[in-house]
Amino acid sequence: MYDLSQLERQLAEFTSSLFDEGFLDDQFNQLKQLQDESNPEFVVEVVNLFFEDAERLLNELAKTLAQDNIDFKRVDAHVHQLKGSSSSIGAQRVQKVCIAFRNYCEEQNVEGCLKILQEIKQECSLVKSKFETLFKMEQQVACRRLS
Repeated sequence: MYDLSQLERQLAEFTSSLFDEGFLDDQFNQLKQLQDESNPEFVVEVVNLFFEDAERLLNELAKTLAQDNIDFKRVDAHVHQLKGSSSSIGAQRVQKVCIAFRNYCEEQNVEGCLKILQEIKQECSLVKSKFETLFKMEQQVACRRLS
């Protein structure tokens, strides 16, 4: 069992690594500032909503890109929405891949869009795993503080 100071140090180091590795940017810190005692699960709820929405958008993108006549304006609209929502939670790497995706849409590059769709799926999965670890560590610290 770790004591509270060890857990807090591990949490701080992990959080720092998320910023250093480009998973998160300062927008995440701003989101955390909106959380308070009246809504202690605010950040978790917002992040979970992001992933629900991202899954829906990624499925829509896959369907649209599988059509014979691809509506690139529709693809771009979905990517733009994903870019905005990833930016709002500070998911920097997802946001950067969305920017590249929009460039492929502009060029109407089907192969590029399909390739980058896989990359976005991978980045979303990776950042989701990072968030899950972060929230679990935060919960362990909070529980230890109460005991």
